[in-house]
Amino acid sequence: MVAQQIGQNLAYINWVVLTGLAVGCFAVVLVGRFRTQATKGFLAFSSFCAAGFGFLAYLSDTALPATTAGSPITPDPAFDQPRQLALAAFSLLALAYTVVLARGGRAPVLAGLTIAAAAGAVLVGSLGWGGGLPWAIPLLVQLVVLALATGGVFAAMILGHWYLVTPRLPEEPLVLLARLLFAVVALQLVLFVAWMATGAGVDAGPFAPLVGPWALFVWLRLLIGLVFPLVVSWAAIQTARTRSMESATGLLYIDVGAIAAGTILAAGLYFGAGLLV
Repeated sequence: MVAQQIGQNLAYINWVVLTGLAVGCFAVVLVGRFRTQATKGFLAFSSFCAAGFGFLAYLSDTALPATTAGSPITPDPAFDQPRQLALAAFSLLALAYTVVLARGGRAPVLAGLTIAAAAGAVLVGSLGWGGGLPWAIPLLVQLVVLALATGGVFAAMILGHWYLVTPRLPEEPLVLLARLLFAVVALQLVLFVAWMATGAGVDAGPFAPLVGPWALFVWLRLLIGLVFPLVVSWAAIQTARTRSMESATGLLYIDVGAIAAGTILAAGLYFGAGLLV
């Protein structure tokens, strides 16, 4: 019954994954453009991926069911159109920024508008699914860190491939992204403890979900989606620092799978049971 309840809300889980890939990937593009020596090819390709994921998230949003099956979460339809408009705007702006990057430009105003549209989509989603202020704030935090982790690890894995065709590229861009990824996953682990201690989401007792009917999925989120990626991300930092880029890329491949699984579990537990993990 528990797994079925998660499965019934796959449309919302899909939205979280696609939006996370789009927003997090574009955030990496900005870090790479303004803080590292990443090549314009990598930046333009990642921005194009972000635009594509954003468009898929928009299509996913237009097909979301009006209710979450068997869940305490009640979507507010008043936020549907603003959320869809923000996703559409993000996708178009990210595509325009791809052209700028391919030409070697910076366009900070366009970059700012694009990330603002991304932030707007996540904010409106939090308000629509979090029950309004102030209850939407924890969900907003959760969606932001899920996006940074999911899209961030995807972009970092793509960057690892660039070293195979650009051997003179300094290791600093990949090391920085791996360190940021490690920090985001560590933050997720801290938030997991905070959500459990406070019973966030459904106002459960402290750490009650660890032994309740959802315990299996909660423990999977902790061990497979947080602890394991934290270890792998640390290993990716060490291999990137020694310019073992093939090893670092392989580790980031593993990280992509683990973090994506963790994101799916986190989204499933929220929309299936109202649990923030």
